[in-house]
Amino acid sequence: MSGNLKSLLFALALCIVCSLLLTAASSGLRPWQERNVLIDRHRNVLRAAGLLSVERDYSAADIERLYRERIRELQVDPVGRILERADSPKDAAGLPIYLSVAGEEILGYIVPIDARGLWGPIHAYLALERDGATVKGFAVYQHSETPGLGGEIEKRWFRDNWVGKKIVTREGQFVSVGIAKGRAEEAVSKEKQANYVDGISGATLTGKYLAAGIKDTLRRYEPVAVKFRKNLLTELGLPSPATLN
Repeated sequence: MSGNLKSLLFALALCIVCSLLLTAASSGLRPWQERNVLIDRHRNVLRAAGLLSVERDYSAADIERLYRERIRELQVDPVGRILERADSPKDAAGLPIYLSVAGEEILGYIVPIDARGLWGPIHAYLALERDGATVKGFAVYQHSETPGLGGEIEKRWFRDNWVGKKIVTREGQFVSVGIAKGRAEEAVSKEKQANYVDGISGATLTGKYLAAGIKDTLRRYEPVAVKFRKNLLTELGLPSPATLN
Protein backbone atom coordinates (compact mmCIF):
# COMPACT_ATOMS: atom_id res chain seq x y z
CA MET A 1 0.00 0.00 0.00
CA SER A 2 1.44 3.33 -1.05
CA GLY A 3 2.12 6.13 1.39
CA ASN A 4 -0.46 8.40 -0.25
CA LEU A 5 -3.19 5.77 0.05
CA LYS A 6 -2.36 5.21 3.72
CA SER A 7 -2.62 8.96 4.36
CA LEU A 8 -6.00 9.11 2.64
CA LEU A 9 -7.31 6.14 4.60
CA PHE A 10 -6.05 7.58 7.86
CA ALA A 11 -7.70 10.96 7.09
CA LEU A 12 -10.96 9.20 6.18
CA ALA A 13 -10.95 7.15 9.38
CA LEU A 14 -10.19 10.23 11.43
CA CYS A 15 -13.09 12.12 9.83
CA ILE A 16 -15.48 9.24 10.52
CA VAL A 17 -14.41 8.96 14.16
CA CYS A 18 -14.67 12.73 14.71
CA SER A 19 -18.11 12.80 13.08
CA LEU A 20 -19.34 10.01 15.31
CA LEU A 21 -17.96 11.73 18.42
CA LEU A 22 -19.58 15.07 17.48
CA THR A 23 -22.91 13.39 16.75
CA ALA A 24 -22.82 11.55 20.06
CA ALA A 25 -21.91 14.73 21.95
CA SER A 26 -24.67 16.71 20.23
CA SER A 27 -27.29 14.05 20.94
CA GLY A 28 -26.13 13.59 24.51
CA LEU A 29 -26.14 17.31 25.30
CA ARG A 30 -29.46 18.07 23.63
CA PRO A 31 -31.61 17.60 26.78
CA TRP A 32 -29.40 20.08 28.67
CA GLN A 33 -29.44 22.53 25.75
CA GLU A 34 -33.23 22.37 25.53
CA ARG A 35 -33.53 22.86 29.30
CA ASN A 36 -31.23 25.90 29.18
CA VAL A 37 -33.33 27.41 26.35
CA LEU A 38 -36.50 26.84 28.39
CA ILE A 39 -34.99 28.39 31.51
CA ASP A 40 -33.86 31.41 29.51
CA ARG A 41 -37.39 31.91 28.21
CA HIS A 42 -38.82 31.57 31.70
CA ARG A 43 -36.25 34.10 32.91
CA ASN A 44 -37.42 36.61 30.31
CA VAL A 45 -41.11 36.06 31.05
CA LEU A 46 -40.35 36.82 34.70
CA ARG A 47 -38.20 39.79 33.72
CA ALA A 48 -40.93 41.26 31.54
CA ALA A 49 -43.42 40.82 34.39
CA GLY A 50 -41.10 42.71 36.75
CA LEU A 51 -40.61 39.69 38.98
CA LEU A 52 -36.80 39.64 38.90
CA SER A 53 -34.57 42.06 40.76
CA VAL A 54 -31.82 43.63 38.66
CA GLU A 55 -29.57 43.58 41.71
CA ARG A 56 -29.63 39.81 42.14
CA ASP A 57 -28.31 36.83 40.20
CA TYR A 58 -30.77 33.95 39.90
CA SER A 59 -29.84 30.31 39.55
CA ALA A 60 -31.74 27.97 37.24
CA ALA A 61 -33.48 26.52 40.30
CA ASP A 62 -34.52 30.01 41.44
CA ILE A 63 -35.97 30.78 38.00
CA GLU A 64 -37.96 27.56 37.85
CA ARG A 65 -39.31 28.04 41.37
CA LEU A 66 -40.41 31.62 40.71
CA TYR A 67 -41.94 30.63 37.40
CA ARG A 68 -44.01 27.87 39.02
CA GLU A 69 -45.16 30.20 41.80
CA ARG A 70 -45.84 33.39 39.84
CA ILE A 71 -46.68 32.47 36.22
CA ARG A 72 -49.59 30.50 34.76
CA GLU A 73 -49.49 29.38 31.12
CA LEU A 74 -52.81 29.51 29.28
CA GLN A 75 -54.26 30.04 25.83
CA VAL A 76 -56.71 32.62 24.54
CA ASP A 77 -59.16 32.14 21.69
CA PRO A 78 -59.95 34.81 19.03
CA VAL A 79 -62.87 36.25 21.01
CA GLY A 80 -60.85 36.71 24.19
CA ARG A 81 -61.85 33.65 26.19
CA ILE A 82 -59.07 32.06 28.21
CA LEU A 83 -58.68 28.31 27.85
CA GLU A 84 -56.66 26.02 30.06
CA ARG A 85 -53.92 24.70 27.82
CA ALA A 86 -54.31 21.16 29.11
CA ASP A 87 -58.01 21.16 28.14
CA SER A 88 -57.54 22.78 24.73
CA PRO A 89 -57.69 20.60 21.59
CA LYS A 90 -54.27 20.11 20.05
CA ASP A 91 -55.50 21.67 16.83
CA ALA A 92 -57.12 24.68 18.51
CA ALA A 93 -56.09 28.02 17.09
CA GLY A 94 -55.30 29.43 20.52
CA LEU A 95 -52.78 32.14 21.31
CA PRO A 96 -50.40 31.62 24.25
CA ILE A 97 -50.74 33.96 27.19
CA TYR A 98 -49.09 34.03 30.61
CA LEU A 99 -50.78 35.26 33.77
CA SER A 100 -48.73 36.99 36.43
CA VAL A 101 -50.15 35.98 39.80
CA ALA A 102 -49.59 36.42 43.50
CA GLY A 103 -51.45 33.69 45.32
CA GLU A 104 -55.10 34.05 44.31
CA GLU A 105 -54.62 37.49 42.76
CA ILE A 106 -54.09 38.01 39.03
CA LEU A 107 -51.69 40.94 38.61
CA GLY A 108 -51.57 41.13 34.83
CA TYR A 109 -50.56 39.16 31.77
CA ILE A 110 -47.65 38.61 29.40
CA VAL A 111 -47.79 37.96 25.65
CA PRO A 112 -45.04 36.60 23.37
CA ILE A 113 -43.82 38.94 20.65
CA ASP A 114 -42.54 37.57 17.33
CA ALA A 115 -41.50 40.47 15.12
CA ARG A 116 -39.43 41.03 12.03
CA GLY A 117 -35.96 42.47 12.54
CA LEU A 118 -33.42 43.97 10.17
CA TRP A 119 -31.37 40.75 9.98
CA GLY A 120 -33.78 38.16 11.32
CA PRO A 121 -36.74 37.60 13.63
CA ILE A 122 -36.99 39.24 17.05
CA HIS A 123 -38.52 37.22 19.89
CA ALA A 124 -39.61 38.95 23.09
CA TYR A 125 -42.21 39.16 25.84
CA LEU A 126 -44.39 42.16 26.67
CA ALA A 127 -46.16 42.35 30.03
CA LEU A 128 -49.22 44.43 30.82
CA GLU A 129 -50.67 45.50 34.14
CA ARG A 130 -54.06 44.30 35.37
CA ASP A 131 -55.64 47.43 33.84
CA GLY A 132 -54.98 45.99 30.36
CA ALA A 133 -53.56 49.32 29.21
CA THR A 134 -50.23 49.93 30.96
CA VAL A 135 -46.99 48.19 30.04
CA LYS A 136 -45.38 46.42 32.99
CA GLY A 137 -42.21 45.40 31.20
CA PHE A 138 -40.53 44.22 28.03
CA ALA A 139 -37.75 41.67 27.44
CA VAL A 140 -36.08 40.43 24.25
CA TYR A 141 -34.69 36.90 24.42
CA GLN A 142 -33.55 36.27 20.85
CA HIS A 143 -32.55 38.46 17.90
CA SER A 144 -29.98 38.89 15.13
CA GLU A 145 -29.61 42.68 15.23
CA THR A 146 -26.27 44.46 14.98
CA PRO A 147 -24.44 44.84 18.34
CA GLY A 148 -24.28 48.48 19.42
CA LEU A 149 -27.12 49.44 17.05
CA GLY A 150 -30.27 47.34 16.76
CA GLY A 151 -28.78 44.97 19.33
CA GLU A 152 -29.54 47.60 21.98
CA ILE A 153 -33.12 46.25 22.09
CA GLU A 154 -31.93 43.67 24.63
CA LYS A 155 -30.22 46.19 26.91
CA ARG A 156 -31.61 47.31 30.24
CA TRP A 157 -31.98 50.98 29.25
CA PHE A 158 -34.25 50.00 26.36
CA ARG A 159 -36.27 47.60 28.51
CA ASP A 160 -36.78 50.28 31.16
CA ASN A 161 -38.09 52.54 28.38
CA TRP A 162 -41.30 50.52 28.19
CA VAL A 163 -42.39 50.54 31.82
CA GLY A 164 -45.50 52.66 32.31
CA LYS A 165 -46.22 53.25 28.62
CA LYS A 166 -49.82 52.93 27.41
CA ILE A 167 -51.21 50.81 24.60
CA VAL A 168 -54.34 53.01 24.41
CA THR A 169 -54.99 56.73 24.01
CA ARG A 170 -56.47 58.87 26.77
CA GLU A 171 -59.86 58.11 25.25
CA GLY A 172 -59.24 54.38 25.51
CA GLN A 173 -58.61 53.68 21.82
CA PHE A 174 -56.06 50.98 21.05
CA VAL A 175 -52.87 52.32 19.40
CA SER A 176 -50.13 49.98 20.75
CA VAL A 177 -46.70 51.38 21.71
CA GLY A 178 -44.52 52.94 19.03
CA ILE A 179 -40.76 53.40 18.91
CA ALA A 180 -39.76 56.98 18.18
CA LYS A 181 -36.91 58.14 15.96
CA GLY A 182 -34.73 59.34 18.80
CA ARG A 183 -36.12 60.65 22.07
CA ALA A 184 -39.90 60.38 22.29
CA GLU A 185 -40.26 63.78 23.96
CA GLU A 186 -38.60 65.37 20.95
CA ALA A 187 -40.04 63.21 18.19
CA VAL A 188 -43.76 63.09 19.00
CA SER A 189 -46.33 65.48 20.43
CA LYS A 190 -46.85 65.65 24.18
CA GLU A 191 -50.23 63.91 24.00
CA LYS A 192 -48.66 60.92 22.22
CA GLN A 193 -45.60 60.52 24.43
CA ALA A 194 -47.38 58.02 26.68
CA ASN A 195 -47.65 55.72 23.64
CA TYR A 196 -44.02 55.93 22.50
CA VAL A 197 -40.64 54.79 23.79
CA ASP A 198 -37.26 56.29 22.94
CA GLY A 199 -35.74 54.86 19.78
CA ILE A 200 -32.20 53.67 19.14
CA SER A 201 -29.84 55.95 17.25
CA GLY A 202 -28.78 54.33 13.96
CA ALA A 203 -31.36 51.55 14.21
CA THR A 204 -34.47 53.13 12.73
CA LEU A 205 -35.49 50.04 10.76
CA THR A 206 -35.11 47.75 13.76
CA GLY A 207 -37.42 50.03 15.72
CA LYS A 208 -39.89 50.25 12.86
CA TYR A 209 -40.12 46.49 12.39
CA LEU A 210 -40.27 45.76 16.12
CA ALA A 211 -43.02 48.33 16.69
CA ALA A 212 -45.04 46.88 13.79
CA GLY A 213 -44.70 43.36 15.19
CA ILE A 214 -45.78 44.48 18.66
CA LYS A 215 -48.82 46.30 17.29
CA ASP A 216 -49.86 43.30 15.23
CA THR A 217 -49.51 41.01 18.26
CA LEU A 218 -51.37 43.30 20.67
CA ARG A 219 -54.19 43.71 18.16
CA ARG A 220 -54.77 39.94 18.24
CA TYR A 221 -54.87 40.02 22.05
CA GLU A 222 -57.11 43.10 22.18
CA PRO A 223 -60.28 41.14 23.14
CA VAL A 224 -58.48 40.02 26.30
CA ALA A 225 -57.11 43.49 26.99
CA VAL A 226 -60.58 45.03 26.76
CA LYS A 227 -61.91 42.69 29.42
CA PHE A 228 -58.96 43.45 31.69
CA ARG A 229 -59.62 47.18 31.19
CA LYS A 230 -63.27 46.76 32.11
CA ASN A 231 -62.39 44.45 35.01
CA LEU A 232 -64.47 41.69 33.47
CA LEU A 233 -62.09 38.89 34.37
CA THR A 234 -64.95 36.49 35.09
CA GLU A 235 -66.04 36.82 31.46
CA LEU A 236 -62.61 35.63 30.37
CA GLY A 237 -63.35 32.25 31.91
CA LEU A 238 -60.26 32.56 34.10
CA PRO A 239 -59.73 29.68 36.50
CA SER A 240 -58.47 30.39 39.98
CA PRO A 241 -54.64 30.57 40.02
CA ALA A 242 -54.66 27.97 42.80
CA THR A 243 -56.31 25.42 40.49
CA LEU A 244 -53.54 25.75 37.90
CA ASN A 245 -50.63 24.56 40.04
